[in-house]
Amino acid sequence: MSAKTYDMVVIGAGPGGYVAAIRGAQLGLSVAIVEREHMGGICLNWGCIPTKALLRSAEVYHLMHRAKEFGLSAQGIGYDLDAVVKRSRGVAKQLNSGVGHLLKKNKVTTVMGQARLGKPGTVEVTTDKGTETLQAKNIVLATGARARELPGLEADGDLVWTYKHALQPPRMPKKLLVIGSGAIGIEFASFYHTLGAEVTVVEVMDRILPVEDAEISAFAKKQFEKQGLEILEKAMVKQLDRAKGQVTAHIEKDGKMSKLTVDTVISAVGIVGNVEDLGLEEAGIKVDRTHVVTDPMCRTGVPGVFAIGDIAGAPWLAHKASHEGVMVAELIAGGRPHAVDPDSIAGCTYCHPQVASVGLTEAQAKDKGYDIKVGRFPYIGNGKAIALGEPEGLIKTIFDAKTGALLGAHMVGAEVTELIQGYVIGRQLETTEEDLMQTVFPHPTLSESMHESVLDAWNRAIHF
Repeated sequence: MSAKTYDMVVIGAGPGGYVAAIRGAQLGLSVAIVEREHMGGICLNWGCIPTKALLRSAEVYHLMHRAKEFGLSAQGIGYDLDAVVKRSRGVAKQLNSGVGHLLKKNKVTTVMGQARLGKPGTVEVTTDKGTETLQAKNIVLATGARARELPGLEADGDLVWTYKHALQPPRMPKKLLVIGSGAIGIEFASFYHTLGAEVTVVEVMDRILPVEDAEISAFAKKQFEKQGLEILEKAMVKQLDRAKGQVTAHIEKDGKMSKLTVDTVISAVGIVGNVEDLGLEEAGIKVDRTHVVTDPMCRTGVPGVFAIGDIAGAPWLAHKASHEGVMVAELIAGGRPHAVDPDSIAGCTYCHPQVASVGLTEAQAKDKGYDIKVGRFPYIGNGKAIALGEPEGLIKTIFDAKTGALLGAHMVGAEVTELIQGYVIGRQLETTEEDLMQTVFPHPTLSESMHESVLDAWNRAIHF
């Protein structure tokens, strides 16, 4: 029996793959998707979604402790870690089944198994029933990424954890070392610290949250230290000595070695693309440092083969993967979509306080030769922030002084992961400072700080 031919076969059902498959089906293409483990991929099952559920529990717990500030009383405040984790897993499960339903509704053929590129135009899938061949006019690689493991710092699930172990902890850490201060490291540091762990964060770069604007990183660091987190920058964990129930980390900072003994380590030192066992080299697809090399339209250079999301490199964000998935599906269907602009993709970190940004940092704008105007507005000048009991925050906006174009926006404080979208839309519409100044922001809202930050770039802020 000859294998069925599809217009598009997608490998991987994460936020890039399943979205590409659905959009392809909407456009009338015949689509199959191959997934070896979970519908919704890492993001939905082991990343974005379950971490937000955990962090929400921590946030509520933190607020319960502040009850007196709000004229309320709460006694006997505590938590059940198993129940917190159970809620998080339930949220992930609900969305996982939702993805399966959406694929079915859009008549996408789902194949559970391990995919590999066969001879040109074919995908070989190893399922529990044997091997199945899918004929494909177009193939979309959306296999995602996994945690990077450094030699000597490998996770064992007992003393040393990756994000997966941290999402289903075997116990509550008392003393925790987090290696890496990107979004994943800082979110787990924030979660476990709020629940009572003594947390130390070690970052090899000169500041925490190294992809953020330096001023925002510094503001966030100050808040974390005020809460009691210990932060070591320009430091490196050289070795972990594992013993029964404890780990001794050898940390190098400023040329000096020190030791720190903890009961748990979380390694969050970046990610590597899932490029193995896909038959990429045989197919002639170029891989550079565990990522598939693509053009701005996600084409790999091999006709009919595309790569989207984390496997195609930075920024490693679910929403970037989804947007690329839509773009590639439209391209395959004969459309003329726009390439995804990495500078217009927001990054969000759900620590306390939250951090969010889009576009160029102040340093990047200067490096690119722009003459810039910078506006800032602190939450302490915003009525809603004070009413919420969240006066610690900062909104920073960067403009091209000549054209008034919004080059970047950087925020730290309550709910900034929701607020950032206002600036994202502004950048997409090629807004200028004039447009933003003329916009009437509702009162009282946190979003008024966004308006004031723009006004401040031209020395026109009213409330500060």
